[in-house]
Amino acid sequence: MGKCLVCGDKAATISDSLGVCLKCIREKNEKAREISSQVHAKSRAAFGLPSKPPKHSGGLLCGVCANNCVIGKGNCGFCGLVWNVDGRLVRFGGTAEKGVLEWYYDSLPTNCVSWWFCPGCTGNGYPKYAHKPEAERGYVNLAVFYGACSYDCLFCQNWHYRNLSVKHKPIMSAETLAAKVDEHVSCICYFGGDPSPQMPHSLEVSRIALEKAKAEKRILRICWETNGYMNTKLAEKAAEYALISGGNIKFDLKVWSEELNIVLCGVSNKPTLANFKMVGKKFYRQRKELPMFTASTLLIPGYVDVEEVENIARFIGEIDSNIPYTLLAFYPCYVMNDLPTTSRKQASECQQAAERHLKKVRIGNIHLLS
Repeated sequence: MGKCLVCGDKAATISDSLGVCLKCIREKNEKAREISSQVHAKSRAAFGLPSKPPKHSGGLLCGVCANNCVIGKGNCGFCGLVWNVDGRLVRFGGTAEKGVLEWYYDSLPTNCVSWWFCPGCTGNGYPKYAHKPEAERGYVNLAVFYGACSYDCLFCQNWHYRNLSVKHKPIMSAETLAAKVDEHVSCICYFGGDPSPQMPHSLEVSRIALEKAKAEKRILRICWETNGYMNTKLAEKAAEYALISGGNIKFDLKVWSEELNIVLCGVSNKPTLANFKMVGKKFYRQRKELPMFTASTLLIPGYVDVEEVENIARFIGEIDSNIPYTLLAFYPCYVMNDLPTTSRKQASECQQAAERHLKKVRIGNIHLLS
């Protein structure tokens, strides 16, 4: 049973670790914001990361992700990979030569969020974008787990990426990673952490790998799973690669409310929503036969409710009601590890709300539903 330190309410769906309830967050209570800021600062200090995106007077602008960190001498950006060393920016990751990441081959079909329509899991797009008119058994996905993030989600399912952020390793160049794409690899998926702080690296890997695949007349799809919080020009280039290759970009739209995003994820979601709208309007209808763009939302008990989901679905539907939307069941993790899993009731109600605006809605991780 958790307790809100602002209003005193108690409920199983109030995270004691966070210490504030949804009602107080939505009311933009200053104490709720202050409490959540302290929680973020404490959790990040454990990894030696700055409590919030720096805006140092006289510092240097990074500009790769939407945090637009202005980094003072001897300090690092929010992601932990970019430092101001004696008045010049030093990037320990996110360049063609340096990507802080782990990688592995993931046999197809896999458990990606887009499993219900992607070519690797279903055969959609065959024969142009898929090797088979069914799941591509015998082929693999090159899964690239980036070791940094532009958000700071207190419910992070892959929180251990922070260990890579502060150690600045393992490091792999774009050329070396692209060389892992052989005839058994039919797609690449960048996730993490998040690709957003290291977009230049993922784009260079994609360029090299696609050029080789084209020369060898092989299918190679390029996909991103991201919070969408990158520089707009980089987001646009990623969308181009996804479009031409038969891949897709999945934006994880955490919540609709900016205040709730700041409390749960440490930063505003306005750049994410702006990038989503840009990609959707510019690219989605260019390949109607196979979705190149999709969204997902994690249904966090007590925080991501029907109101949040319906607002997100309405926003997506205004771009195109055919954009696929996946609602994911929550498993307690990281700081907010004191909440229950998503209930079937919550998932069903959120799905019904989303379907008022969208034609293609699925619930994922159904084995976690309570």
